[in-house]
Amino acid sequence: MGMLAGGGALFTKRPEFGRIPQGGRLERIQASPHYVNGQFQNLVPVQVMSEDSGENRLVATAKFLFGDKSGLSPKQPMLSRKTNPFALDASQDAVVWMGHSSFFLQLGGKRILIDPVFSPYASPVFFINKAFPGSNVYTAEDMPEIDVLAISHDHWDHLDYPTVMALKSKVKQIVCPLGVGEYFEAWRFEAELLHEEDWDAEIKIAEDLSIHILPSQHFSGRFLTPNPTLWCGFAFVTPKHKVYYSGDGGYGEHFKAIGRKFGGFDLMLGENGQYNMAWHAIHMLPEETAKAAMDVGAKMLLPAHGGKFALARHPWQEPYRELARASQGMNYELITPEIGELAYIDREQPRAFDAWWERME
Repeated sequence: MGMLAGGGALFTKRPEFGRIPQGGRLERIQASPHYVNGQFQNLVPVQVMSEDSGENRLVATAKFLFGDKSGLSPKQPMLSRKTNPFALDASQDAVVWMGHSSFFLQLGGKRILIDPVFSPYASPVFFINKAFPGSNVYTAEDMPEIDVLAISHDHWDHLDYPTVMALKSKVKQIVCPLGVGEYFEAWRFEAELLHEEDWDAEIKIAEDLSIHILPSQHFSGRFLTPNPTLWCGFAFVTPKHKVYYSGDGGYGEHFKAIGRKFGGFDLMLGENGQYNMAWHAIHMLPEETAKAAMDVGAKMLLPAHGGKFALARHPWQEPYRELARASQGMNYELITPEIGELAYIDREQPRAFDAWWERME
């Protein structure tokens, strides 16, 4: 037993686990109104696992690891159209979905990379949370210099150690919520690169680009310590366009507040997938994603958090089918590019995306 415990302790000392905030960073965290009783809290108290679900984390994990996985992943390689970021016209505002919640965003001439995960799995071990075949088409070598690396929270499917280390020489600035900067300093990124703020902070990246750290309803932690770092969404604002990335999280009144604050968005990158009624409070159902897009005043909605990893028990196509149904009659345009397919943010640019998931099994 002692050898097993020792081996487990050594395992968690691996660099990808990072380290818990300490020193001056911890003091700054403790001064946040969202940090209570030793951990970060949501705006409205919610349970990560609902007591009404009849499950706890142990049961949910056992089902995930050992339950029937038929239908959770596609039977064929994911469809993709690999856009070359080096070849993009810098004057065009556009986005490339790279699978799950990874996005390459070109806005106001700046190159922004959101929650990049280019690894073949999203976990500390290779046999859990494997990427769907064909979904992992990008590598760090495919990326040009990155003006801003934006990380929404510290979960393995959003903050990927091998990816950020491979990108290290290309990243000019990093934007993240409170506490997440500890990972980057542990991984020997220069502290001068970090813009690490609380909810509702505005970070002026350049004269014509502001990034806002915004609330989401979620949780954090890479192992046993609960909520040691903050989680967030982002608003990317230039004189020409506004883009909202929801990050992970359940539905709440914060979406309406964000809509009022910014007066709407040209594009919302909205979480849609990996949901379950057992953890409904911290991951939206598709109909709630549609409602959130209306709340924030999105002109276009591009779904995130699907198409690469099976982190929940729903069929892999279900989030797309349900969101397409829920979006009928809404005051936004649902855009559904394949992985790697370019989507322009300018309304006058042509967009012709089909229901690509229906062309797969």
